[in-house]
Amino acid sequence: MNRRTACMLTTLTLFSLIALPQVSFAQSNPLLGTWKLNLDKSKYSSGTAPRSLTLTYQQDGQNFKNTSQGIDARGNPTTGVLMHIYDGQPHPSTGSPDYDASAYTRVDANTLIWSRFKGGKLVAVGTGVVSQDGKTWSTTTTGTGNTVGAMTGINVFDKQ
Repeated sequence: MNRRTACMLTTLTLFSLIALPQVSFAQSNPLLGTWKLNLDKSKYSSGTAPRSLTLTYQQDGQNFKNTSQGIDARGNPTTGVLMHIYDGQPHPSTGSPDYDASAYTRVDANTLIWSRFKGGKLVAVGTGVVSQDGKTWSTTTTGTGNTVGAMTGINVFDKQ
């Protein structure tokens, strides 16, 4: 191999080592994909369990977009959009009468902490963990809400 070819191979190898980890990091969020609520494994305070809920997490630039669709405890269809911007600051959320903003902190690749706000006032806090095998997303939320009063919920979602 001549010197020019060796130089070219070294340059390409270095470029690949720099570029590829960033591509894989963007796709390393285990939340990406579709999750369906498993009502048999979930637990709620009285009267607050939704009849169904599906979450879809998508990459949105540096952030993640969570679109939810379901049927609430009263039988009404629900749709919401939550932007996961992991800076700990409140950002607008849509789809819930109980909150209008959410703040997220990513603890590690599989764990999140969040806060929900209504009119600037803290109304709920929660945590979420993706199982090590990536097949289960479990969340615990505690707070108050205009539509259900005090509530505590443990949601267990299965990856679709």
